[in-house]
Amino acid sequence: MPNRTKSAKAIRAMSAEARAAYAELRKSVKGLGRSIGEIERHARAAEQRIEADARQRIRELRKEARNQLGVLKSRQREASRTLEKLSAAAGDSWREIRQGADSILTEARAAASTVLERFRSALGR
Repeated sequence: MPNRTKSAKAIRAMSAEARAAYAELRKSVKGLGRSIGEIERHARAAEQRIEADARQRIRELRKEARNQLGVLKSRQREASRTLEKLSAAAGDSWREIRQGADSILTEARAAASTVLERFRSALGR
């Protein structure tokens, strides 16, 4: 508390004009402090909104990923069934089997690439 008494003595020793200027500055400093507090409150609220939006977006992306993976797994099962049918029907004609499998796998890869690209764009990469 010794500093306070020294500053109080110093203030009393000032001229009336200087005391008025000091009071004005003190008032401005307090106002600045209130402004800083308000900015901090608004920043916390904005951060909370951003985090809530991000959590919601993550939930949506996970749901979409589950759906897309289901589609891809379905295509994989379809490709396996088609391959089995081709191999049974083709007998020893492996060239036909290979061409059929290649076309099925090309379609599945294209679908997987599309899904990956959508998620990359959603993540901003």
